[in-house]
Amino acid sequence: MGLQFLFMDDNALCHRTVAAEQLLESEDIERMDWPARSPDLNPIEHVWDFLGRRLAARTLPPVTIRELRLALQDEWAAVPQQLIDTLILSMGRRCETCLAVRGDHIPY
Repeated sequence: MGLQFLFMDDNALCHRTVAAEQLLESEDIERMDWPARSPDLNPIEHVWDFLGRRLAARTLPPVTIRELRLALQDEWAAVPQQLIDTLILSMGRRCETCLAVRGDHIPY
């Protein structure tokens, strides 16, 4: 990942197990400080939401696992770069807002 790699997780209990902590420490991976109860800060959650809405809007929704895989690959390839850029650029504002409400829900 490179020297400037920073691991981000959502503070889920499964990410805080002794085994997970030991693995990160053994690999010398720095964990990003991340407020608890704030999945709305994670940009990938917004991408998953976008993909879910795109799948739901399809005329013929996928029925099999294979169809779902293909549909997700198609929709992933069609994610606008502008959406990704906007999510990345909004991180500072989202983090500041989360700190202002002391880790509670961000009103937006």
